[in-house]
Amino acid sequence: MSEDDTPVSPSGHPATSSAPATDSPFRSGRTSRDEAPQYVLPLVVHIEKAAPPARTDALRTAARAVLVMLSDERSADEGEWARAVRDWQDARIRKVVRRARGAEWRKACALPGITVTGECAEVRVFPPVPLDGWPKELAKLQVSGTDLDDPEPPAAPDLAGPVLWLNPELDMSAGKAMAQAGHGAQLAWWELSDTERKAWREAGFPLSVTAPEAGRWQELTVSGLPVVRDAGFTEIAPGSCTVVADHPALRGRAMSGGRAADGGAPDSPDREPQINL
Repeated sequence: MSEDDTPVSPSGHPATSSAPATDSPFRSGRTSRDEAPQYVLPLVVHIEKAAPPARTDALRTAARAVLVMLSDERSADEGEWARAVRDWQDARIRKVVRRARGAEWRKACALPGITVTGECAEVRVFPPVPLDGWPKELAKLQVSGTDLDDPEPPAAPDLAGPVLWLNPELDMSAGKAMAQAGHGAQLAWWELSDTERKAWREAGFPLSVTAPEAGRWQELTVSGLPVVRDAGFTEIAPGSCTVVADHPALRGRAMSGGRAADGGAPDSPDREPQINL
């Protein structure tokens, strides 16, 4: 399970004014967001025993699924999912990745949501639901033990495009890493201007997911790009940096400490964006 506490405007985008320090969007301590009704964004990965997807493909597809949900017209304005998405973002942002196969997958696909496909991976993302109000078809799916391998070395990342950099020193299950990749993609989305978001969406949300060498990782964590940190509830130590969200439009702004010109996220009280799992 994963959490983040990020302020949003009524449109579902990041707020356009800085939050008070006591309710910073990037602090791990308890804030007023903990008092709001809690929601979770469900993601289900299709894993058949005979033909599981490659790990990197699944991570990319999960990240793209989060972006597809955030950018879908049903999630904005008066869309049918807009209220749930706003309520989800007004509280602690949580994502849960479960796995399904066979009849379980077919039942999940019958629920309202969006299926995103990668090279072989399939991930279905659903509109946020109350933390204790999962649809029965999803509640019974397994959440732990979701692990995958790359049978062949993944292709080199496209460094000219968006890249989600994974901490090379952490050992995470595929389910955990998928949630983390989704967090990183969401942080990048929030930092972009409306024009930059539109361009990324129209291109189909291309992105790479990879682990850099240790020295490069250390550089990335202090580069000013959005960083996902873990609260240590599962698998890894509290405070661990898990993902750095890198997008071409953010690289120059990260170096200068600037912001998007037409609707992107503002400078925050803590320059380094943080999501906690």
